[in-house]
Amino acid sequence: MPSLAAHVRTVDPNQIREITQAAWAVPNAVVLSIGEPGFPTPAHILAAAEATLARDETGYTPNAGIAPLRGAFAERVSRLSGNPVDPSRVFVTAGAQQGLHLAMSLLLDAGNEILVPNPGYPTFAMTARLLHAVPVDYPLHPANGFQPRIEDIDARITGRTRVLLLNSPSNPLGSVFSADLTRGLVELARRRGLWILSDECYEAFTYDVPHVSPLEFDGAGELVVASHTLSKTYGLTGLRIGALVTPPGMEARMSTIMESIVSCVASPSQYAALAALTGPQDYVQTAAAHYRANRDAASAVLAEKGLPFLAAQGAFYLWADLSSVSGGNIREWTRRFLAESQVALAPGTAFGSIGEGWVRIALCGGREELVEGLSRLPAQV
Repeated sequence: MPSLAAHVRTVDPNQIREITQAAWAVPNAVVLSIGEPGFPTPAHILAAAEATLARDETGYTPNAGIAPLRGAFAERVSRLSGNPVDPSRVFVTAGAQQGLHLAMSLLLDAGNEILVPNPGYPTFAMTARLLHAVPVDYPLHPANGFQPRIEDIDARITGRTRVLLLNSPSNPLGSVFSADLTRGLVELARRRGLWILSDECYEAFTYDVPHVSPLEFDGAGELVVASHTLSKTYGLTGLRIGALVTPPGMEARMSTIMESIVSCVASPSQYAALAALTGPQDYVQTAAAHYRANRDAASAVLAEKGLPFLAAQGAFYLWADLSSVSGGNIREWTRRFLAESQVALAPGTAFGSIGEGWVRIALCGGREELVEGLSRLPAQV
């Protein structure tokens, strides 16, 4: 058999999927390792998808997506960022992950470097490697509340650096960037001639602090490419629907790139997304309240056991320090914990080397199951 491409062989397995797939094979396992919203999809969203099929609207759409959906995304992003975004800058993608792949395809040549957070979501580095680019970690240290320091990022910029990837609210950390920090990061990118790729998957879920998009400080839109999704906001993970916001004047080029990667997103998903964005917003409000209450309940269990954790300000994850019980290998510890206690937690090393000793706890399921699973954790030694 001929050999696979070298850049494919450099992509490490996703440890989140590793532990989750193992848990799915365990009867009655408590699965707290994956961020899958647990609420039923609102009826009006399902009806919009069904109506698309009923009228047999199953042909190609424009590469960039149907115009009403691009307009709805543009309206939402404009409102949230406070910086007007024209619909011509919005390109409908098959979820945020395809949007990230599309953005990196647009911004990175082979051998270019992209700065990614450590800890950070694993596909940031995986996607870069698939495109022959080089992911370079910038640290998010516990001593700094897992927030980036501008001087740490600046020190890692070389002549090959092209992109600074930001993720707020953070998966896996639940941390949220302040307006001052976000402004400083945009100013750094402008000074050093970098693009910013902003993953804003969890923008709908912050607790007592606002979500601040880098688009707010990007003026005419010269630096920031922002990836959005409805997977988390409306629980549409399987419909694979999101949007990429690009700088002005890129419509023709983006249409060509979209054609080569995805052609267009499935029309039922697009009309479902349109219904989600323009219809009742009860789902988002209910989900946000549920995640906040789950955060508080999980935090109480960890505090009672004496296990340190990062107070989550956004997303629907809790980042907990189990270094006192994990023996220096959190990946192996989570496997043993699953086997012995039937509870799956995502090991912190799935998100980078700084995650050693930590776990990510998904807060999106039922509260009773969440509390029961965490109650099986050992107390701090």
